[in-house]
Amino acid sequence: MRQLRRLEMLIDVVYAIVIWRIFTLIPRPERGDFSWNTISEFLLSAKSDLIMALVGLVIVIIYWTQNNTIFGNLVRTDNRHTTLSIIQIFSLLLFLYAMRMGTFFEGTVGARVFESAAAALLGITSAAGWTYAMHNQRLIRKDMTGTEARDLLVKVLAEPAAALLTIPCAFIGPVVWEIAWLSFIPFAQVLKKLRPKW
Repeated sequence: MRQLRRLEMLIDVVYAIVIWRIFTLIPRPERGDFSWNTISEFLLSAKSDLIMALVGLVIVIIYWTQNNTIFGNLVRTDNRHTTLSIIQIFSLLLFLYAMRMGTFFEGTVGARVFESAAAALLGITSAAGWTYAMHNQRLIRKDMTGTEARDLLVKVLAEPAAALLTIPCAFIGPVVWEIAWLSFIPFAQVLKKLRPKW
């Protein structure tokens, strides 16, 4: 139990730092900069930074909510699960770094592939951690049924599946790549239908 509480505390601290770093991405006017006359002009001049901050915040909310759901069903952790959780947190930081790199190398295939791969790694480590925890009810609540555990795994798997699909789409073009991110919706439905056969 103590190890689980310490792991949760570590994750809380990392998410808090990430939220602060996202806030610092919001552009601030500098003294002596008279290239804009109104707040709306200033914000429009920095729209790429604002969009990146918004997308980063959405990603953090998605994975924070997912993490809370998963950890709410754990009763303990062990060294292997802790390792997977720390790799997942590192993957979150790597994904946000990839997003930042994408603004500097906008439009390049390498930037899109890097972002997709980082997102896939984030989702895969999350799914691996939950799969390990639920195997033979190793780390999860004893009253949690196998169906409930598999349903949660389905929700976790949809995002990395979509991220993996975006990797080949990155070579086709930016529009196709961006549209491919929406594939997590049909992936979630397909995986849910296949779940009873597992």
